[in-house]
Amino acid sequence: MRVASALSAKRTDEFAKPGRLVEVRFVKGQSLSLTASRLLALMILAAGGDAWRDTPHRMRKADIRRGHKSNERISDMLEELHRTLFAEDDRSWRGKKATRRFSLIQMSKEEAEDEDGVEAGWIEWQFTPDARKLIQESETYAVLNRQAVLGFRSAYALKLYELGALRIHRRQPVWRCDMPALRAALGIAPDIYKDFAQLRRKVLETAKAEIDQLAHFQVHWKEVRQGRTVVELEFRFEAKDAPAQIGTVDELARHSAGRRPRRDGAVEQLVVAEEPSGPADRVAPTTIDAVVAKVAGALSAKIIGPSPAPAAGFPTGSLRWAGGEEFLAIGRTHGGGWDIDLIADAYRTHMGERLERLSGTKLTRSWQGFCESYVARKGRPG
Repeated sequence: MRVASALSAKRTDEFAKPGRLVEVRFVKGQSLSLTASRLLALMILAAGGDAWRDTPHRMRKADIRRGHKSNERISDMLEELHRTLFAEDDRSWRGKKATRRFSLIQMSKEEAEDEDGVEAGWIEWQFTPDARKLIQESETYAVLNRQAVLGFRSAYALKLYELGALRIHRRQPVWRCDMPALRAALGIAPDIYKDFAQLRRKVLETAKAEIDQLAHFQVHWKEVRQGRTVVELEFRFEAKDAPAQIGTVDELARHSAGRRPRRDGAVEQLVVAEEPSGPADRVAPTTIDAVVAKVAGALSAKIIGPSPAPAAGFPTGSLRWAGGEEFLAIGRTHGGGWDIDLIADAYRTHMGERLERLSGTKLTRSWQGFCESYVARKGRPG
């Protein structure tokens, strides 16, 4: 907590997350979505050195939305944090080995939107006694970067980033775990990625690509096998050298829209040559115009058809009927394989009369957030 207070006083993007809170594992079958994981990190950042105290903490909604105007998903994230259970090894009253299960948030309040506008909205919360005990008794900590936390697009990458930040400055920056421990730490549901080749491709390689791009360190792993079966993994975290660190700082300052193409090396570089020495060697204006036209044509070729009109309202019937195509596409992308109309019925019930007041971008973001939270609550269909 002293480290957290010191980092908070510096007013930088760095903040400390207690080690025991980083290493706490998810209860089997439960995990936090990416948006809820980000919110929890922002809560730790906002609480700072007072996170262990039995007192409410507060944060502006604008600091959660990252510039978006919609607040609908904040409610879903808070509810997800309330109902997600974590586990830690403990001792029973008889001194026997036991597993203690608990939640991290015991109370939260969210201001309703009023005439002051959404920018004036705040949330208030209080950590549970179990969470405060973990925070107070932690003897280690992970120094995280706020921009990196908000930049991750995979919840697994964010969790592995926290585990790496906790170990990077140790004498042996290594994390060794068996497969059940890996799933519990990252929140990988037991019914997905049962084949290790799929888990490696969908989880580990994706996480490594994001961490190597956004973190101040890189991650590597070694697979330990018994026969052909992977039984353990050994993760090693290596600090980047100075040029790579500068590259990471530059990347965090750039817009996230082109982050994946930059990571995959799919971005074309425009090289400007030095100015020619003589008038005869100067580039003709027609040549410059041709280059600009070529680039503009390549960009416009990627846009298929006109931009869709903003959604006027949520369909009352099946999303497979005319008028529900946009919501159907969002449901297929973020619904985790569940029947889209089943999620839509649950969404209508959850929103009630509020649904009539939503339209356009607010409506589509609310629908996407509900699909993500639905998968987080239910897992994936068998």
